[in-house]
This record gives sequence, structure tokens and C-alpha cells, in this order.
Amino acid sequence: MQGLKKVIICLGLTFSCLPVFAQIAPYDTTNKPQLISRQFKFTEGASTDKYGNVFFTDQPNNKIWEYDTNGKLSVFLDSAGRSNGMYFDRQGNLVTCADEHDQLWSISPKKKIKILLTNFKGHLMNGPNDIWIDAKGGIYMTDPYYQRNYWTRTKSDLDGQKVYYLPKGSHQPIIVDSIIKKPNGIVGTPDGKYLYVADIGANKTYKYTINKNGTLSNRVLVIEQGADGITLDEEGNIYLCGNGITIYSPSGKKIGHIAINEPWSANLCFGGKNKDVLFITASTAIYTVKMNVKGVE
Repeated sequence: MQGLKKVIICLGLTFSCLPVFAQIAPYDTTNKPQLISRQFKFTEGASTDKYGNVFFTDQPNNKIWEYDTNGKLSVFLDSAGRSNGMYFDRQGNLVTCADEHDQLWSISPKKKIKILLTNFKGHLMNGPNDIWIDAKGGIYMTDPYYQRNYWTRTKSDLDGQKVYYLPKGSHQPIIVDSIIKKPNGIVGTPDGKYLYVADIGANKTYKYTINKNGTLSNRVLVIEQGADGITLDEEGNIYLCGNGITIYSPSGKKIGHIAINEPWSANLCFGGKNKDVLFITASTAIYTVKMNVKGVE
């Protein structure tokens, strides 16, 4: 009987460990980041289309580039409105934070530009920085203030740095978080239930519940770290840009760090034909890392 108890205890310990070993490691640590190109001034705005082609910006040089699934680099758009954060809508349009004049643009596959947003109640936006688009076509947007050398103004026209939601078809956004310090990276879950926002000013990342009308509720501090760009993988892991790429589990536990030998890693997305290649914009360069998981954009 005593021996049977020992077996049961051992089995219990074995099964308690199963969930840990059953989790997919996001990447093989022997897979080092691969430098693709260093010909830019400052790279940003990584976003992938439905085919896995990646688009990113060289903001100081005012261009949007494409890195296709065959590894070819080409300029997608010149005079790109000083685009920063970008995201594809379900129609294949590339929506960009065009902060040359503090606007949101929608760029069609044929490169036709439509201006979606020009102001908030008659005031200039601080400078739309990053976006995430929900299944209804509504756009969540962070609007921190970063002084640009191509602006004539030297201070904000608004009373804070906030998170906004622009309903599809509307020309005026609504404020969905007004107490955040300096919001930057933003991403939602594929089921449309939750939104993550990185507060780079307070060095924190929050999780919100998305309400049916697009507003947010139940703000929860999930990670004691802020970020520039942010993305998710199919396991719900959270990727934060800044000093390389730091990876957290859905519960906020640190599970990995990808070192990038550049001063700053600004943005990222999953690209490639299988959406299993992590594409990273980092200062004057772009990098890729082969992953064990897929992205959800």
C-alpha cells in the first residue's frame, strides 16, 4: 500500500509538469536574428498583409518599403506622409499613421491615398503613432507627442496623450483611455475581446476588455514594462519592442528575450508565407528571426 501511494504521488508530480512542457517555445534560441539590410535612417511601422509580405517605414526618408515573401526589398511608396505605425484592414488597404500632418491615411494596393482623419474636434492630433484595426473596421490609435523636426509647432494642441477609437466611416475618434501617460504600441487579440496598450511613458503595458460599442473597460496592468511596437503570437504571447524584443506569456510572465545589436528596436510583426518569421525594425536596419509560432495579424 505504501508503494502504491508513492506511485500516485509520482504520477501527480508528472502530470503537474505536463502543462509546462506542453507549451510551445516561441523560438529556438540557437536561431540568431538575421540582418536583412542596413540602408535606412530609422525603420518603423512593421505590418504584414494576408500573404505574409511585410511593409515598413523609413520615416526620416519618408518612404514605405516592402519586404516580400521571396526576400525581395522594394520601395512601395515615396512621399509617404512620414508614416509611422501601420496596419492592414480586411480589404487589403494599408492604414498608416501619417504624422507629417498628424493624419491617418488608407493606402490602397494600387497606392491610392485616402485621408481618414485630420483632427480631433478641430485640434491637431499629437501625432498618431500606432494602430490596430478590429473586425468591424474600427481603428484603435495611440497619440503620444513626439516633437518632429518637420513640424512648425513646438507643443501639443491637446490636453494629454491618449488612446482613441475611430469607428468605421467616422471622421472623428472617441477617447477610450484618457489617463494613460504616453501610449505607444497597441494590438488586439484575434477574437476582438481584448486590447493591449504599451505605456512607454510609465513603463507599463495594460490589457483592456473591448466593449461592443468600441469603448474599453477593465484596464489591468499585465506587464511592468512599456514598449514601442507590440505584437502577439498564436499562443497569446506578448512581444514588446525596445531593448531588443522581450516576450511575455499571456499572464505577464517573462519567457524570452531576443537581443538585437542595434540602439533601438522600434517595431515588429510576423511575416513570411506561413506567418512564422518575426520581422523586426531596428534603428537603421531590419532583421528576421525564424519562429516556432505564428503571428495573428
